[in-house]
Amino acid sequence: MRERSRPRGRREAGGGGGTGGAEASPRGERRGDLAEGGSHGPAMEEGAADLRQRKKQNCSESDKMAPEQRNKENSKLGRSPKYMLIQRFAKLFFGCLAAVTSGMMYAVYLSTYHERKFWFSSRQELEREITFQGDSAIYYSFYKELLKAPSFERGVYELTHNNKTVSLKTINAVQQMTLYPELIASVLYQASGSEEVIEPVYFYIGIVFGLQGIYVTALFVTSWVMSGTWLAGMLTVAWFIINRTDTTRIDYSIPSRENWALPYFACQVAALTGYLKKNLNCSAEFCYLLVNASTYTFMMMWEYSHYLLFVQAVSLFLLDSFALAQTEKVHEVYKIYLFSLFLGYLLQFENSALLVSPLLSFVAALMLSKCLQMNMKKGTFMSRLLKVMYIYLVLTVAVTLNFLLKMFVPYKENEHLLKFIEVKLGLNTTKNFTMNWLLCQESLQAPSQDFFLRLTQSSLLPFYILVLIICLFSVTQVIFRRICGEPLKEAVKLEDGRIGERPEIVYHVIHTILLGCLAMCLEGMKYLWTPYVCMLAAFGVCSPELWMTLFKWLRLKAVHPILLALILSMAVPTIIGFSLWKEFFPRIMTELTELQEFYDPDTVELMTWIKRQAPVAAVFAGSPQLMGVIKLCTGWMVSSLPLYNDDDLLKRNENIYQIYSKRSAEDIYKILTSYKANFLVIEDSICNEVGPVRGCRVKDLLDIANGHVVCEEDDNYAYSKYGRFCHEIKMNYSPYVNYFTRVYWNRSYFVYRINTVISFQS
Repeated sequence: MRERSRPRGRREAGGGGGTGGAEASPRGERRGDLAEGGSHGPAMEEGAADLRQRKKQNCSESDKMAPEQRNKENSKLGRSPKYMLIQRFAKLFFGCLAAVTSGMMYAVYLSTYHERKFWFSSRQELEREITFQGDSAIYYSFYKELLKAPSFERGVYELTHNNKTVSLKTINAVQQMTLYPELIASVLYQASGSEEVIEPVYFYIGIVFGLQGIYVTALFVTSWVMSGTWLAGMLTVAWFIINRTDTTRIDYSIPSRENWALPYFACQVAALTGYLKKNLNCSAEFCYLLVNASTYTFMMMWEYSHYLLFVQAVSLFLLDSFALAQTEKVHEVYKIYLFSLFLGYLLQFENSALLVSPLLSFVAALMLSKCLQMNMKKGTFMSRLLKVMYIYLVLTVAVTLNFLLKMFVPYKENEHLLKFIEVKLGLNTTKNFTMNWLLCQESLQAPSQDFFLRLTQSSLLPFYILVLIICLFSVTQVIFRRICGEPLKEAVKLEDGRIGERPEIVYHVIHTILLGCLAMCLEGMKYLWTPYVCMLAAFGVCSPELWMTLFKWLRLKAVHPILLALILSMAVPTIIGFSLWKEFFPRIMTELTELQEFYDPDTVELMTWIKRQAPVAAVFAGSPQLMGVIKLCTGWMVSSLPLYNDDDLLKRNENIYQIYSKRSAEDIYKILTSYKANFLVIEDSICNEVGPVRGCRVKDLLDIANGHVVCEEDDNYAYSKYGRFCHEIKMNYSPYVNYFTRVYWNRSYFVYRINTVISFQS
């Protein structure tokens, strides 16, 4: 009251000339003179300076009072600053404990399930190795070779100049097959002195299971950072494990590259989420370093990693184009991509595939376009027009750069990949065996209805769709406000109900949509999409901001929306958790307690015969999947491998698959001897295959490629003057016995020696 009465007294003194007001305040005299005369310049300046000084004092007093008032409010609520610090520490401690425990329990669960499924502890080494099928067998075989080498340097040299795996071919196995995981595993095994403690196979699969635990922990942390509660992380882990069939391939392909690489990508996504978050500035530097390390490691672990990073770069580009994130942060991530590509190019033996990758062209186009753009985000009509042109400019420059790089960089493009995309999109048709065989693979077909049914039964898909719709509508509102020139709020509060203004949320929405589009085309992509569906759905149902956004639209008046949002963010995930526990926990425990049996005596007998009877310098020919197992279990040289990133190996596979076609004995003999093969292995399961889809069996695809199929009135008839080779060779009559001599057989396999001296006696 005293501060307000003073100006009024001064105005009275100045206007009426009363002495009481002048005596009470000398400044009142000056103000009175100033009001009367109005032309005293020095007095005016002095009064203005005095007014500014009083304002500064008032502001400083209010600033000093603010913490005191907050402390008083906290004391009224029973909360002291020390109490708040302890509460935050306890929340962080128990959240980290829950995240680490979830990862460790998942790793133990995988180990227990693997033991129950394969009886690993009671098997001999040969029987254990047979459980690795296809390309997994090849990866593990190189791990064995590294451990057998006299030194690590010698082992690496033999892998980079490998001529003991594929006949008539010297390959850099480290580069071509991305064997960096095996290099790391062998170094750790030898450096840690584990030779006398644990067997190599247990050490190898233990690392993979441990990485899967890190994978789950990273998803836990991502959902926790987004929602603010580690309850979301627990729900993410629960959905991930329940939908394990659709979230990971760890059950039947342990050494596959994606099982080594995707945990690092999950760590990168978790760090990127924290880096994009607005109110996490104290940890931004740590998140930035973690994004650096995990991006580079991910790129070294998987040959297709740059394609997944390209999808992520597109997500960040759209996020930045609509001005929903700090441009500086987004462009720092672009620099990380460039650094990782450059370092990967050098350490992957100058891998030219990284130079012509779409990621490099796209990021380079973004950096160039940034230098060219001017005044893009000022809210004017011209800036909006330039924004559209900016997107067009980036896409045009990216395509042009990629075209120029492919012209000047000596890189042999995988032609089968481009042809596959053309045929998959319906732009072309082909009779090529390799193309049709790839199209028939389950992982490269559209997802089945069972996939969506499983996600729905676990309640994952309905909640994901709900969360996605709310976030999309909120993001659309934010974009519309940005177009209208309204700036983003620096700090979004719960009562605002604007979840679409959080950049990390927008990034994940865009990212899951892009991955979802890929998963709808190729079922194999579901292993990239479903884990982040679990994370986003769990975040949404546990986030009060999402429920508040929904209530803002509904305009609830009967119940306080903030209170209801807080209640639902706790009640809904709790109900979901109890329902999942009741329905799926008994199934998981049954999996762990039920003893399964994996025993393949025919394959064991075949491998035992090869190791005992076949010459050391022998070369075996057969299906690529079987050749991978022969290479692992025996170490003998083979004529083909189950790898699909090399055109020469694909051509070899197609030629050797001709043993199941309708071609003459002479043709097959010429093909096999051209690869210096000494023994031929025919699998009865392929020769007498009865596939669920007619036209996708190996022998059907070969008949189509060789022109041995005649189409009449929608019916297909196989026609050739020769019988099917794999059937005819079993009859032991001329000319087959002239070229091949049977040396071993059991119920599943027939082994023939390829004669070097041909006898044409009937």
